[in-house]
Amino acid sequence: MATALVRGAEGAETGSIELPEAVFGGDVNMSVLHQAVVRQLAGARQGTHDTKTRGEVSGGGRKPYRQKGTGRARQGSIRAPHWRGGGTVFGPTPRSHALAMPRKQRRLALRSALSAQAAAGTIQVTVDFDYAAPKTRQLATFLEQVGAGRRVLLVLSEHSENLELSARNIPQVKVVLASNLSVRDVLIADTMIFTEAALERVREHLG
Repeated sequence: MATALVRGAEGAETGSIELPEAVFGGDVNMSVLHQAVVRQLAGARQGTHDTKTRGEVSGGGRKPYRQKGTGRARQGSIRAPHWRGGGTVFGPTPRSHALAMPRKQRRLALRSALSAQAAAGTIQVTVDFDYAAPKTRQLATFLEQVGAGRRVLLVLSEHSENLELSARNIPQVKVVLASNLSVRDVLIADTMIFTEAALERVREHLG
């Protein structure tokens, strides 16, 4: 069974905890992980790309020259696709890039990502981030004390404005709710720190 270090408010090690086997001890399904990450990145695309067809480009209403007698190839509009400044054929239009994925697969992907991190030993647990006011230096000291990697994911059970403000000015530190965990955030994190309440929330959701 996977375990995680438990940290106190100052970052000192106070013990260890067994992580829920159903969530953090499963097999890592690379295929489902790939599908989930592609889906997340596709959903983040704006999809506002657009080109103008020959019917949308300005001008081109008049025939450029008469049909016969000029010795040149016949033309009907200066905005035909083969003209400079003409319309685009089969160009991109605004659309949604969102991809569908069944709920069971989404949960399997998240369990796989968490299991991979647990196996790598990157998960730690703290009682709570009880900040009375935003304290960036206090959080930076805590992360240094726990030996956090370059990319840190702090997982909470509920919003904490003081912690979010404290983390905002530290590069590569992200604060998320347990209910909003995403596969990509989990996979790219070098260190994940859960509060005890957040760990319980994840167990209830995925266990």
